[in-house]
Amino acid sequence: MDDSLYLTAFIAVSALATFLTRATPFLFLSRHGEHPLVLHLGRYLPAAVMALLVVIFLLRSAHWQAPLFGFDALGPSILVVALHLWRRNALLSIIGGTLSYMLIQQL
Repeated sequence: MDDSLYLTAFIAVSALATFLTRATPFLFLSRHGEHPLVLHLGRYLPAAVMALLVVIFLLRSAHWQAPLFGFDALGPSILVVALHLWRRNALLSIIGGTLSYMLIQQL
């Protein structure tokens, strides 16, 4: 099989699988949109996922044996929280945190 055909088929299957995993909840839960469990998950799950991502980032990314004890991850995290509380702009918070993290990693 030609490499370009193989790559095209791989991308098509990956795209279809990604689309189906994103569309399935909307297809099956559309009739149950007012169910208390769905409303509860819609309210609390996004914050729980974000908190879990922060914990994973801090545990896996920080150099806890460094002289500043994890500042390479805690510093940008604190900056993200401060920027978001100051301006309430998610894009500014993401860009500020990413830039500060990359700057610390490069230095």
